[in-house]
Amino acid sequence: MDEALARAWIAAVADSVRAEAQHLTDLDTAIGDGDHGVNLRRGFDAVTAALATLQPGSAGDVLGKTGTTLLSKVGGASGPLYGTVFRALGKTLRDGGTFAEGLQAALDGVQKLGKAEFGDKTMVDALAPAVAAYASAEGAPEAARAAAEAAKTGAASTVPLVARKGRASYLGERSAGHPDPGATSTALILEALARVTAEASS
Repeated sequence: MDEALARAWIAAVADSVRAEAQHLTDLDTAIGDGDHGVNLRRGFDAVTAALATLQPGSAGDVLGKTGTTLLSKVGGASGPLYGTVFRALGKTLRDGGTFAEGLQAALDGVQKLGKAEFGDKTMVDALAPAVAAYASAEGAPEAARAAAEAAKTGAASTVPLVARKGRASYLGERSAGHPDPGATSTALILEALARVTAEASS
């Protein structure tokens, strides 16, 4: 991933978050604090502003700046979790690692922070299969598309689950029947990656 693609990805994520903010908030209202979409929109608006003044550098710089901005601007659990994702991606790329290795570092960081496992009805249910799908595919556009599809399937799989982590876990059995907001927004972020990667390679 080069700087131009990283900037295009984050711009596409920001657009998607703005478009889906109300939907994400509605999902969170059902089983959480009711602020997921609002918080993410605020965060990516701040990221857009931050990247507008970021000096040209590398993809790692862009993604690292995205992560630190989300950490400082987004409330609730979303800021630390998505901040961890993008900071891990940025650090891996700056250290000479691959994007697949960055995704794995992001997953490791999220699981360490949130103590969540696959099946707990969290963003891990979308991120974990996406990381595996990306790593097993050949070629960047194919890998990004595979990750997006796996994340979408993972997010859908959270609907029947009973939450074992986060605010939704307080609802017990009543958390079943609703998609997890974090898994849904994770799928949205990876769909944006697949879209811009395909455009860049065409």
